[in-house]
Amino acid sequence: MSGFIEGESRSQATLFPERIDDYVAEENAVRVVDVFVDELDLSGLGFKTLPEATGRPAYHPSLMLKLYIYGYLNRIQSSRRLEREAGRNVELMWLLGRLAPDFKTIADFRKNNGKAIRLVCREFVMLCRKLNLFSDAFVAIDGSKFKAVNNRNRNFSKAKLRKRLEQIDDSIARYLGEIASADRREGDAIKTRTDRLEYKIVALKEEIQALKKLEVRMLESPDQQISLTDPDARAMTTAGRGKAIVGYNVQAAVDTKHHLIVAHEVTNVGSDRSQLASMALQAKEVIDCNELTVVADRGYLNGEEILSCDKAGITAYVPKTQTSNNQARGLFGRGHFIYQPEVDEYECPAGQRLIYRCTDEDKGKVIRRYWSSACPRCPLKPKCTTGRERRMGRWEHEAVMEAMEDRVDRKPDCMRIRGSTVEHPFGTIKSWLGPTHFLMRRLENVGTEMSLHVLSYNLKRMLQIMGVGPLMAAIRG
Repeated sequence: MSGFIEGESRSQATLFPERIDDYVAEENAVRVVDVFVDELDLSGLGFKTLPEATGRPAYHPSLMLKLYIYGYLNRIQSSRRLEREAGRNVELMWLLGRLAPDFKTIADFRKNNGKAIRLVCREFVMLCRKLNLFSDAFVAIDGSKFKAVNNRNRNFSKAKLRKRLEQIDDSIARYLGEIASADRREGDAIKTRTDRLEYKIVALKEEIQALKKLEVRMLESPDQQISLTDPDARAMTTAGRGKAIVGYNVQAAVDTKHHLIVAHEVTNVGSDRSQLASMALQAKEVIDCNELTVVADRGYLNGEEILSCDKAGITAYVPKTQTSNNQARGLFGRGHFIYQPEVDEYECPAGQRLIYRCTDEDKGKVIRRYWSSACPRCPLKPKCTTGRERRMGRWEHEAVMEAMEDRVDRKPDCMRIRGSTVEHPFGTIKSWLGPTHFLMRRLENVGTEMSLHVLSYNLKRMLQIMGVGPLMAAIRG
């Protein structure tokens, strides 16, 4: 092997063995993990830092927390894989002082300290705020669907149960027809086939009984949906795939300047319609600012949510959706009618005025109704309405929505900013996870797991922004 670089002999003894610290470079990210956890007040966060008076000594929570942060930072989420890495990974040997907890101890720590782990994620965000990284007070909000530990075949809704029962009825009818046809023939092969079909019919009838029991449990749930593996997981539609997955809807508010996740929340509600105000308020509290600007896609458009943001000093940018099909039918849309606030009237394309007539309530909203008596004689009526007159409804807080629509029109690049900001963290985290997303079950445990993903993502972003040395100095700060 002359001419090539040669390694040392495995049996070579040394008088003064190298220190394990020599194998970990000064610019290694594992040193940041060590400093960050050592600077935390673990008892104040809810970790148990006082050992029991009797029994076998436990591992210190700081050691277990370092193990998990390192694992999620390096795409190692499984407790069994973390156990293996602790016994062979030099960086983990340095970080844990050559200790190697077993997988059950590792898994129990994550399960039993969920609330404290979520607070650790928040502490790192507070560090980012202390470094003045959120000075722009501008965040993008979005949600993404993550798969749960629950196969689609083990999730049931009313429609899915009905469809499955219809399939079973069709199968039983087909099998009975085949048995009736086979009865007119003779032979051992025919008898064997008949026995097999009868066995299938018995199995299907047993499945019907099981599905009927599931239906009772399903109808008792608030959303009339049930998941057998992870009871909190729900079937949700995904725009990209055009089909449903069983999982969770993860909401995130991301800083537009540094792409750091300011706030996040895991929900099992598939729609984003009622998530804007809560996420914006969480982001405002974390950033600790008087005024906050948020941008979200049209899936978040909700009058009550926009109003809540406005009352809290949050400026929202959410594009308006076209909910009426009048324009598709060749009729004038709502935008063709101009509201005149000084006289509280609408002006139609024909120049007529729709005056206030009455007030009613629709889905909890107070709606003011407007129409004109000139509609039956109007030459533009065929292009306006198929009814007697064109009626306009105006929410009592419609001015807030109109002001937001005007802001969006004056800032046409806000949706580009949203896409380039909030899609990045979700895409990055999902690329780390691969085809399997969450490993734990139940909403609270999944929230803990997501906090570890968010912490590892923010930590990597800070390493890119500041570097290892300056970040360690800021943590010791």
